[in-house]
Amino acid sequence: MRTIDRRNWLKTMGLSGGFALLGGLDALALNTTTTTRIANRVAKLNSNENPFGPSDRVRAVITETFDDACRYPFQALSGLVPIIADKEGVTKDHVVVTGGSTEGLKAAGITYGLHGKEIIAADPTFQAMLRYAETFGAHVHRVPVDDNFGHDLEAMERRVTGNTGLIFVCNPNNPTGTLLDKDKLKDFCSAVDHRAVVFSDEAYYDYITEPDYPSMVELVKQGRNVIVSKTFSKVFGLAGLRIGYLIARPDIADRLKASVMANTNILAIEAAKEALRDDDFYKFSLAKNVEAKEHVYRTLNNLRLQYIPSHTNFVFFKTGRPIGKLITDMANEQVIIGRPFPPFFEWARISTGTLQEMERFGTALKKVLG
Repeated sequence: MRTIDRRNWLKTMGLSGGFALLGGLDALALNTTTTTRIANRVAKLNSNENPFGPSDRVRAVITETFDDACRYPFQALSGLVPIIADKEGVTKDHVVVTGGSTEGLKAAGITYGLHGKEIIAADPTFQAMLRYAETFGAHVHRVPVDDNFGHDLEAMERRVTGNTGLIFVCNPNNPTGTLLDKDKLKDFCSAVDHRAVVFSDEAYYDYITEPDYPSMVELVKQGRNVIVSKTFSKVFGLAGLRIGYLIARPDIADRLKASVMANTNILAIEAAKEALRDDDFYKFSLAKNVEAKEHVYRTLNNLRLQYIPSHTNFVFFKTGRPIGKLITDMANEQVIIGRPFPPFFEWARISTGTLQEMERFGTALKKVLG
């Protein structure tokens, strides 16, 4: 079973034309109490979560699964793996299910970073793999992003040595929201994967607005030394249930499985299966994300603040003041924004949320910045 085809969806909804605000969201309205449920909360816009999830269909499945919560998840897992394999166009032995994609990142970090091996990554980028691997003795080469806040692939390639175990590419990148040129990324992977394994973190892949943008799963299918991570935490709204997966060549997948520790749980497994079937919620989440980003862009444009057009569910923008102070000031206005991302201490990351949360963010930012 495959989830909705991204290319046709993006073309239908006009997302491939850039960041234009979608109309007709009423047509995607779901029978959900989410908006009411979070209306009076603090606006939590710091962790790139989907506030609309889990969907009503997924919630029903979770409730129905409680009777099986006394059972270990291994039998249920055998039902999810074929669904993921079919979605990604690979065989079951390519799939490694993990407790969120973060566990997959950490598993790869220790698999390829032990015994003083080196890992190469952009700076700034998502740190879970890197910090975990460093704890076990890996050395991480952090390569500054380029002038456009994207991965400097040429500089990263120059860092590859005989001791390099893994090259980490977060695409779209967290926290900058930038997207690599698809041809440059494929060329990079093909040029370096015979010297080190390339890890492509695609946590935000569903939010990419280029309809023909390929997943690096295509390189896995070619037998390349590439690992791809996906998650149910973002567009599917299951961050609290902790489930994700890796796609890798079977021999690599076997190595990664040996490093997986926590794994996932039976409620998350059944939720993930239903999430992949629930195309209406998938479309709804993408549309609401575009609506929220457009609201953020308007706020930042009105304040004449620099920002990076984003292929994710967050926006990275220049505040012109120390981020630590801004975090505190925004928290005083009941709006929680992203943590510091060195070396960009005058930049902030704001996650998308409900329209009410975006309005609260805009009001608070205008007040705080005077």
